[in-house]
Amino acid sequence: MGELRGDAGALDDGPEIRLRNWFDAPYDDAIAAARTCYSPRVIRPEEITPGQRRRIGPLTYEGGHHTVYTHATFEFEMSGISRQLVWSLLHSFPFYNTEQQSQRYVKLDEARAHVPTALGGEAREVYERAVREAWQAYAELTRRLTPITWGILSELWRLPDRASKAFGKNVAREAEKKAIETARYVIPVACHTAMVYTVNGITLHRLHRMAAACDTPTEARLVVDRMVSEVRKLDPAFFDEIGEAPIPEDEIVEFADTPAGRFDAAGIEAFDKSLDGRSARLVDWGARAPKVVAEAVRNVLGRSDLDDEEALARVLDPARNRYRLDTLDLGVHSPLMRTLAHANYTFRKKLSHTADSQDQRHRMVPGSRPLLSRTVPDTPDVIEPDLIAGAPECHALFRESVEAAWDARARLQALGASPEFGLYLLPNALAVRFEETGSLLHLVHKWTMRTCLNAQREIFDASMDEVAQVRAVHPELMRHIGPPCSVRTGLARPRCTEGSHFCGIPVWKTFPEIERRI
Repeated sequence: MGELRGDAGALDDGPEIRLRNWFDAPYDDAIAAARTCYSPRVIRPEEITPGQRRRIGPLTYEGGHHTVYTHATFEFEMSGISRQLVWSLLHSFPFYNTEQQSQRYVKLDEARAHVPTALGGEAREVYERAVREAWQAYAELTRRLTPITWGILSELWRLPDRASKAFGKNVAREAEKKAIETARYVIPVACHTAMVYTVNGITLHRLHRMAAACDTPTEARLVVDRMVSEVRKLDPAFFDEIGEAPIPEDEIVEFADTPAGRFDAAGIEAFDKSLDGRSARLVDWGARAPKVVAEAVRNVLGRSDLDDEEALARVLDPARNRYRLDTLDLGVHSPLMRTLAHANYTFRKKLSHTADSQDQRHRMVPGSRPLLSRTVPDTPDVIEPDLIAGAPECHALFRESVEAAWDARARLQALGASPEFGLYLLPNALAVRFEETGSLLHLVHKWTMRTCLNAQREIFDASMDEVAQVRAVHPELMRHIGPPCSVRTGLARPRCTEGSHFCGIPVWKTFPEIERRI
């Protein structure tokens, strides 16, 4: 099944959390900000007295005046944490920034994954064997998929028989990237990741309080405790003077009366049936959204003489609204474009765990994602990439690998391991079902990025589903929606904003009737 370097090595060296950038006096900074609200001048942190620390800090915190704690920002280096933790906790809310190691473009040569320290004996052997076997399947899938992706890219890019050596190497490199991007679907969600992760002070307090409210409570408490410890070393008062204890796992509202390990088979069947074969289905929208947006445009501009068509063109047509051509995403700063916040759409979606981990990064289009410990069935429930499904030898290996993951999970449960630990063994292909809502203001940005052919395939397909359905109910709002090359054509150079990563396909000529092969 292919070679796996480091097969006999340690799977898990434990998480490494290091505070690498910070405010020098975060607690005094918050108190100074609070004092500034009632002062004729700006108060500086060095002016804060011991009495003010004891009095103003608890008063503002307990009174819910938490904005003063958002000024201090903490930037962490994180490694040795699971992708399941990232999906379940660290990326599950809007108020963070992160740059995370890519599984799409970084080949995972060695098995590195979170191993719960509570596992011992036979349970640990089952867990580690399952992880290593998944990595072997990943290596073999990569080997089998590479000639397939090379063939598709060679045809798309019209690789000539006498192509330059440099161009041939470029095609080979891209083919391997596409292969590992697809093969990663069998990697377990226990897989280690590394990132730079930045949050403000009140967000860190909330993470500390809510660490157990996720599918990875043990790992989450360990990682968040280390984050808090790093800040305490810098300024003990930031947690010692204010804050609350973490909510115990047995007091988490979501866990009440819903034990781990159960799932609603009828609910899953009904959800999938409701999708009508799509990965994203439009289930709710404001019926009068175009008229509401048009009226808001008139009110912002003070132009009651504009009819609806002209008003919508002012905000959405890139020939009229040059902000649409700016890669900085200026929408929330534009009085005109903020009118798009009044049109909202809700989608029911089904994506793989790995695709949703990227979809989740669109933080201004939030979703109500499930507790996997309460919703994952006892038999394989996965999204299989088309590249794998279309190659019998790859399909057979994929099915063998995901079935082995579910079998290992069942063995752990039979050995009495906590249900949260079995979830780590499930593959990136695990199906995730949820609802997601966004305003047109933020969906325009998401659709611009994710209808590009360089976007991850599942998210591309889901975004195309979303665009088509909104176009069907509100065509007047969707005339100028598409990838950068489509929006910019004839108006700005370069047409493609991906530079050397241009897909090689003139998408702008046929969008949205574009056929994507890889």
